[in-house]
Amino acid sequence: MKKGLVSFIILLCAVCLFYAIPAESKKTGGNTLKGVVQDVSGQAIDKVVVYLIPSKDVESMAKTPIIVKRNSPNDEPLEDNLAANIDNYKQGTTDKKGKFIITNIPDGKYFIYAEPSDKTYLPGGDQSDISMSTADFKGKTVKILLSGNVSPDATYVGSTKCLTCHAKYSSVKKTLHKLGIAVPGKPSKLQDYSRFPNFNAGVNKLSAGTKFYFSGFDKSRGFDKYQISEKAPADPASVSFTATFFKDADGSLKFKTENLKDSSDPARTYTVAMTYGGGLYKQRYLVKVGNAHFPFVQYNTEGDDKLNDRTRKPWRDYHGDWFFNEEKKKLSDPPAKKSFEIECASCHFTGYSLVHNVGGDYLAGAVSDPNGELDIDGNGMPNELNIGCEVCHGAGSDHVKAPKAKKAATIVSPRKLAPERASVICEQCHTRPQGNLNNDQPVNKDNRMLTPGTSRNDYLVNFTSREDAKQSDFWPDGLHSKSHHQQGTDFIKSKKYRNGNHIIICTDCHDPHGITEVKHQLRGEVRDEKNSLCVSCHKNIADIKAHTAAKVGVAHTMKINCVDCHNPKTMQTGSGKGKGLTRKDGKNYWMNDISSHIFDVPRKDNKGVKGVDPAKAMPIPYTNACGSCHNIEGL
Repeated sequence: MKKGLVSFIILLCAVCLFYAIPAESKKTGGNTLKGVVQDVSGQAIDKVVVYLIPSKDVESMAKTPIIVKRNSPNDEPLEDNLAANIDNYKQGTTDKKGKFIITNIPDGKYFIYAEPSDKTYLPGGDQSDISMSTADFKGKTVKILLSGNVSPDATYVGSTKCLTCHAKYSSVKKTLHKLGIAVPGKPSKLQDYSRFPNFNAGVNKLSAGTKFYFSGFDKSRGFDKYQISEKAPADPASVSFTATFFKDADGSLKFKTENLKDSSDPARTYTVAMTYGGGLYKQRYLVKVGNAHFPFVQYNTEGDDKLNDRTRKPWRDYHGDWFFNEEKKKLSDPPAKKSFEIECASCHFTGYSLVHNVGGDYLAGAVSDPNGELDIDGNGMPNELNIGCEVCHGAGSDHVKAPKAKKAATIVSPRKLAPERASVICEQCHTRPQGNLNNDQPVNKDNRMLTPGTSRNDYLVNFTSREDAKQSDFWPDGLHSKSHHQQGTDFIKSKKYRNGNHIIICTDCHDPHGITEVKHQLRGEVRDEKNSLCVSCHKNIADIKAHTAAKVGVAHTMKINCVDCHNPKTMQTGSGKGKGLTRKDGKNYWMNDISSHIFDVPRKDNKGVKGVDPAKAMPIPYTNACGSCHNIEGL
């Protein structure tokens, strides 16, 4: 009898206690996350703290204007939220088997973020970019894979070494990242031009013999202060100098400059050591002067002599003013401090370095590779002068030496990083910051580029003196980019970068290894009938007619793709491809050549942009795609 009474009292107390617990606790007490943290080799990683970052916090951040500056509170969607709320977020720590458990999780959606205890591995994990609901991980064990890290003492080995083991990524040789810098007529063994059969159309024309007249000097212009033509201008007095290209007996491409203002000034001959570009819109020619190289003359792959705009003809001046002194009326050599190595090379070379010599000039270097393009540092072996494996994965010497079980811990796997750390690898060159040299090269005080895995904030603090583009690189709305290589500048402003569902990184859409044959290294087609790449995520907009009917009130019956509206070509490369493309009816509409990565649909009325005249804000986005079918005056 007493035993039954005791049991009854215990039951009664349990019922009372249950009803005394707050509703929130009853709602959340049963949610548990179990998981394991490993590297790609299957090695368990202990002492990793796993945090649950509520997706609603990232959604709240996305409602604030992004601040691009050092120590910004909101430009790293996961890491800034974690820094601000670390004591409030649910967490668990892995044991020696890499296992962890987090209990009493409130219902909701979370980004799962892993923080290693030391620098052997990098933060984030392959589960950090897509939020999961408590229902998603109920009853499951979530496996988190972390990226390894490269030690400060690791050295570069070159892509040839990487591809001996990772031959399946040999397709990288066909990408523009690998074809940007080349020796005229002599592609390296790391270069395959098969996807770009007209890549060297410009250099082939020059090799056949071409003479250019540089006339009409205008100091108010940028890099093209001269008008350039293959025919002598009607007014001989307007010509300052000529440049005659020829193929020398040794097979090299050279040109000779002659002063038409002063015939007593001795002619000068230069060697075109390398070409720069050619696969997309333009190609420039890198001239060797001393130990350095300087760009000279630009070939526009889609230029046309019939067009009146000087920037859209086949040939365009590119710093002819460096080769002729208008004040002294004398031929000159380019200024040493304007060399390609100092101004541009850090975003092209693998393992970029720059040393200030005693004599006052600079000597740039890149990783030595037996299949590299050209020996520029004089060590007797060619250098890899294009984007190679180690630009994204880090210096590979430790990885090469490590036993199989340890290899994953010695190299960076970008897709296993926190999304903001993955994207900044691309953004360092696809934005427009200034670095230690106070030019567009984002290098630190040692004149080095960032190591993959570096946080976005560490990058801004240690590699930039100006965090991003200046005001003149944007249209008057202050939002959309006007200058080229600002895709990252646009992207971090987009909803794809800060949202509560899927924090996109560049490689979600672009394949850095170039395995697919799709243009711009995209992972799928964006201009086929199905809008395949876009619809792979946005399945709810597969019916474009229904989508446009809902958004603009018109069900477009003609062929139209997502990118026509969401990726308008707001930026210019300098190739002159845009600037007024003529329609069949003879009317002009504006078009540029680099796509915006904000993914919004800019409107002609620019509603919400204070102080901006809609007619002047930006002529491109509402006319390039729309203008092919509509009369733009009526838009």
